[in-house]
Amino acid sequence: MIRICSLFVLLLLVNCKETPGPSTFKVMAWNILHGANDIPNGREHAIAIIKEVNPDVILMVETYGSGKQIADTLGYNFHLIAPEGTALDDKRINLSIMSKYPFGKRIDTKYPFYLGGREVVFNNQTIRFFSNWFHYLPWSDAPETLGMTSEELLAWEQTGSKYEMIQKVLPYLKKYASQADSIPMIFGGDLNTPSHLDWGENAKSLHNDLIVPWYATKVLEDMGLVDTYRTLNPDPISHPGITWDTKGKKDEHRIDYIYYKSPKLKAVQSQSYKAFLGDTLRINTNKIPYPSDHGFVVTTFQLTK
Repeated sequence: MIRICSLFVLLLLVNCKETPGPSTFKVMAWNILHGANDIPNGREHAIAIIKEVNPDVILMVETYGSGKQIADTLGYNFHLIAPEGTALDDKRINLSIMSKYPFGKRIDTKYPFYLGGREVVFNNQTIRFFSNWFHYLPWSDAPETLGMTSEELLAWEQTGSKYEMIQKVLPYLKKYASQADSIPMIFGGDLNTPSHLDWGENAKSLHNDLIVPWYATKVLEDMGLVDTYRTLNPDPISHPGITWDTKGKKDEHRIDYIYYKSPKLKAVQSQSYKAFLGDTLRINTNKIPYPSDHGFVVTTFQLTK
């Protein structure tokens, strides 16, 4: 009887080792606009949209007091990117991260309004997630109409708050990017900038024949970070991925992103969604009033062996 019991326990242990956790997970980056409070029942609509997307991790911008309620309603763990001890419903706080999976260490910066993070433990693999926001200035609805050369546009890009913010957080990004071979890094949010990948040779017909290697996204690529949407949807004409637009204006841009760096991860699918504030978002089989002025991007990752 003892031998039979021992054999039974051994078989259980072997079976446990042969039953791995899920190998894919989905990340959503979304600026919800003023805590999703600019239309009636905005928070409820944000919750409904997240339910339809069903992401494993959410990189949220403009949280502004709504994040904890959204996370609790959906059953996510919630991390507010703010100094420890900050009330989780503090209406002043911009960035947050939500996760279905357990949190690991905090990743704090001196600039939590526009960069911070949290480790998430997925299938025994620690992954560092960063939520991000950069200032929109300098901004033009149509930079190609400013009468500038590519070089002049790059100089103009570095005249505002966005460039100053990037310089402040670059040391953090470089540090974690340099460690991404061992601990994967996923970075996403609202960069408030067009991408150099959308202004290349294959899209110059859209931009007055200009090719512009925009600094704000090129600097991330130079660190080895991969733009998931454009990598998986390489044609900016057939798949523009627009996440910002204004009714009645020529103002279409892809300014919300999910990047990653790691040999342990592979982005396998990426989609973007957009609706005007207060209009209806059609997602799956549902129509939901849209509570934000930003679209969002969703990327599915696979853990590699």
